[in-house]
Amino acid sequence: QVQLVESGGGLVQPGGSLRLSCVVSGSGFSISAMGWYRQVPGKGRELVAVLYTGSSTIYTDSVKGRFTMSRDTAKNTVLLQMNSLKPEDTAVYQCCVVATDSGTSQYEYWGQGTQVIVSS
Repeated sequence: QVQLVESGGGLVQPGGSLRLSCVVSGSGFSISAMGWYRQVPGKGRELVAVLYTGSSTIYTDSVKGRFTMSRDTAKNTVLLQMNSLKPEDTAVYQCCVVATDSGTSQYEYWGQGTQVIVSS
């Protein structure tokens, strides 16, 4: 069983920065993929960044060069550094992890979401 807890959202002015954290807890699992998604009313969930274990991070075009996803293995945390924020980045950001249990079954786990508001 995996639990994700996100933090780091808030209100920031355009051009500012935020760092989102996603603490992954649990036992008896291995992570196959992890990513950050965002959602605004009426637009549905949008990929921000995703990393499949053993591959390279993929970013949506709108955040390339501004956002960086990373992992802190020691702290079991997934980070999303968000720089040069724009009003259109305003959304609820969620962390997602695909994990394999003690057997071979894979499950998607989602955090509760953290609100990011970019506004003057």
